[in-house]
Amino acid sequence: QVQLVESGGGLVQPGGSLRLSCAASGRTFNPYAMGWFRQAPRKEREFVSRINWSSGTTYYTDSVKGRFTISRDNAKNTVYLQMNSLKPEDTAVYYCSAAYYSVNNYAYWGQGTQVTVSS
Repeated sequence: QVQLVESGGGLVQPGGSLRLSCAASGRTFNPYAMGWFRQAPRKEREFVSRINWSSGTTYYTDSVKGRFTISRDNAKNTVYLQMNSLKPEDTAVYYCSAAYYSVNNYAYWGQGTQVTVSS
């Protein structure tokens, strides 16, 4: 089993920044990729970003390109999401997830952290 714990959410004004962290523990941690997803009220969960664990290749949904940056610290089994120029539409619960064997198999999920962008 893998346990994922997110942190770093909060309330921020439009244009502000937050940095989310996701720390993994448990079985030998060697995922294929780590992803960030979000779910806004009354909406389905959506993909935000992904980083391939071994290569470091990154992917972003179009709405966050140029504003969000995903990174990882392999030694700490931690993935980060730096969020800049935040907009009210970024308000959501953000979840990290670990994919094993392929990006179609997000097998482990954190409990989520709330991000609220409001003036």
